[in-house]
Amino acid sequence: MTTSTLAPVQDLNLLRTFLAVHRAGSFTAAAPALGLTQPTVTAQIRSLEEQLGRQLFQRLPRGVEPTAFARELAERISGPLDDLDVVAGGNCELDGRTAPVHLAGPPELLCSHVLPALAPLVAGGVRVHVATGEDEELLEQLREGRHDLLITAQRPRGRALSVTELAEEEHLLVAAPAWAGRVEARGQGVAVCAALEAVPLVSTADDMPVVRRYWRTQYGKQHPAVGPALTVPSLHAVIAAVRAGAGYSVLPRSLCAADLASGALVQLEEPERPRTTTLMLVQRPGAEQNSATGQVAEALLEAARTAEHPRLAPA
Repeated sequence: MTTSTLAPVQDLNLLRTFLAVHRAGSFTAAAPALGLTQPTVTAQIRSLEEQLGRQLFQRLPRGVEPTAFARELAERISGPLDDLDVVAGGNCELDGRTAPVHLAGPPELLCSHVLPALAPLVAGGVRVHVATGEDEELLEQLREGRHDLLITAQRPRGRALSVTELAEEEHLLVAAPAWAGRVEARGQGVAVCAALEAVPLVSTADDMPVVRRYWRTQYGKQHPAVGPALTVPSLHAVIAAVRAGAGYSVLPRSLCAADLASGALVQLEEPERPRTTTLMLVQRPGAEQNSATGQVAEALLEAARTAEHPRLAPA
């Protein structure tokens, strides 16, 4: 640090609050993890700043940015405080078992790839609690301390979270063979997107988030000319409906690869600019105190390294 000594801090809870804010990136996100209200967190940070005689955070429109002094302070105190919290929180292996690893991510990816990769660890005694949800919501919960690891396509802001690029996921335009034949029989000069106006669209939502991103990448259009004919609650349901002949959709290759290989689904075009999404593994600061967290993270990275399809190789 820039100084060799720190002013004495009488209450370790102030340092815990500081470390939580530093890791969460905001007073609001840190409050639930600490079991405090946001005004209490604010008051404790002000008290700590007064005791240290240094400013710790710059207020931003969304969240806070630690000062250089705060970064150095966090580096100095994080190890000792995390060690104390491991003992206080019961994460140490006093009974021969580690605390469960809390993992979150998109439900389809978890079911299709993540859970099979973790099965050997669970069989060997590692405990894992899995949660699903939307990227933004899960990131906030991670900052609040509710998850240890998160698989997400949304890169988190701030420097406190450890982020590892896990895989590249390609999205494909697909339909059942009967519909694919009609698209292939379109007139000369007719674009695929135009031919699809006569084919029902299957999506997970009326606003077609995945389909819209594909249309912008491939066709320079904001969305298909005709909205969804069928909306369903998950990508697995989309696959089932499209496979049964309900229409077309845009799906991650990893989820529909088996159906493409069997001929149950057909890729409607080979795009010049493949639509890909980077999947990231995000780790909560302090989660490494539970040794099982590292085991789970390594199992996920190894699964990405050894996946059969090249788009699931590490980015």
